[in-house]
Amino acid sequence: MVQGVAVPGFADPGAGDCGEFTPVIGWGVGLVFVTAAALMVGRVLPALLALPLMATGMGVLPVLAGQLTWNDLFLGIWADGSLRLAEPMVIAMLGGMLSSWLQKTGIAQSLVRGGAELAGDRPWLLSVLLLGVVAVLFSAVGGLGAVIMVGTVVLPILHSLGLREYVSAGVLLFGISLGGLLNPGNWAVYKTVLGLSDRQVSSYALGVFGVMAVGAVTFIGVELARTRLVVWSGWRWEPVGWLGVAGLPWFLSPWVSLPGWRWGLGWGLGCLTLWGLGQGLRRWGQAPKISWYAYLTPLVPLILILGLGVPFIPAFLLGLAYGFAVTLRRGGVNLLTGAMLEGSASVVAAVVLMMGIGMTLSAVLGPTKTGVGAVWHTTHPDTVWPVLAAIQPLLAPLIPTSPWGYVVGFALAAPLALYRGPLNVWGLGYGMGGVMLSAGLPGGAVMGVLMSLGVIQGVCDPTNTHNVWLANEVKTDVNVLLLKTLPYAWGVAVVGLMVAASRYFGA
Repeated sequence: MVQGVAVPGFADPGAGDCGEFTPVIGWGVGLVFVTAAALMVGRVLPALLALPLMATGMGVLPVLAGQLTWNDLFLGIWADGSLRLAEPMVIAMLGGMLSSWLQKTGIAQSLVRGGAELAGDRPWLLSVLLLGVVAVLFSAVGGLGAVIMVGTVVLPILHSLGLREYVSAGVLLFGISLGGLLNPGNWAVYKTVLGLSDRQVSSYALGVFGVMAVGAVTFIGVELARTRLVVWSGWRWEPVGWLGVAGLPWFLSPWVSLPGWRWGLGWGLGCLTLWGLGQGLRRWGQAPKISWYAYLTPLVPLILILGLGVPFIPAFLLGLAYGFAVTLRRGGVNLLTGAMLEGSASVVAAVVLMMGIGMTLSAVLGPTKTGVGAVWHTTHPDTVWPVLAAIQPLLAPLIPTSPWGYVVGFALAAPLALYRGPLNVWGLGYGMGGVMLSAGLPGGAVMGVLMSLGVIQGVCDPTNTHNVWLANEVKTDVNVLLLKTLPYAWGVAVVGLMVAASRYFGA
């Protein structure tokens, strides 16, 4: 029996008959969830409103049944939930600042043009190189403004080599999503929502990144071959060289200790920072110049997190400091201030959405034990949160019981990540993740579902603002982009699910 505090006009939660309401609450929660999903898919309500309303609806049901009080709803769901993802919110704001700084200083535009010049007029090499450049940029930048800024440079270059409209747009779409997999700000959401460690999230994200990189290069090669811009002319040695360079860290790792790698990385970044400061002071008052070490700015947070074990928030702050140091110029403080204000404003929608996601998680799983809703756990030390107790028996039969059932079931459900469906991470996806957690699916397996199917959402979803803009820019229909990219993205998602099943299922 779930204990609670009596509400005037409803059954006394201590009277022993409150358990009769538990199945009704479970079905009611399901109805609230389906209704919210339908309103979002039908584009009646945006996720910004649908998630808080859904969380409130889920919390009202046990209040009416006498299993919670209105104060539990206000503190345990609204207050606790709105702050539940506080760390990812701060990281999103810092990421927005770094993104704005890269655009204001010209680093992003210069990096794209430099990559194009390096590749020359070879369609396949240029497409793959620009794919990598876009991925590097979007590991730090984000938002439609950044897509427009990069797209207005990249698309004309690709068009000049004769690439079809959907291929040019596809290069950007895959690059943007590849960058998203490397973005530590996105990792922080998985870490906080699913209770995973930094290493669990980063190692799986890098695995999916590798699979998606292969899928993206396959998309470019196949689609260019279809338009006869690439013709197989025998064995080429360049890919072997690239793979050799990429494998050097793994080849040298047995002879270099982990502390050695960390000291080397820290020393290198410190020297580059001081070098950049010195060069900036030497050229003070002259026209700004983008040096080669400034191109490392979008990667600095990633290097600090993966290479030096720096926590997310300090890594982004140090990344912003590095970017300021290596682009030091007259008026730089005002430029940085503007980047901080504009960057913060650019992610307000994402921050508000995270508040709704947090409310949904608190509504399903209960308030955190350290937040403002912790008083509920103090007064009910041995009690299961009423919503969680109500939905667990209903969802348990739906959870896969074998790795292949996990892979096949969620692979077939992949289209639910499109059109703001229930597996769309920027819709109801994280709320659905909380539901899957409550039903007994391990956190790593839930991450596997959301991150793998997030590839389909990021590349193919016609409701993405960047998909709509790209389709308009290349003069094609947004559904053409969906149909042309979906087979490749779906294949990546299936392999990602297989990786997650082998790592986490049943763990």
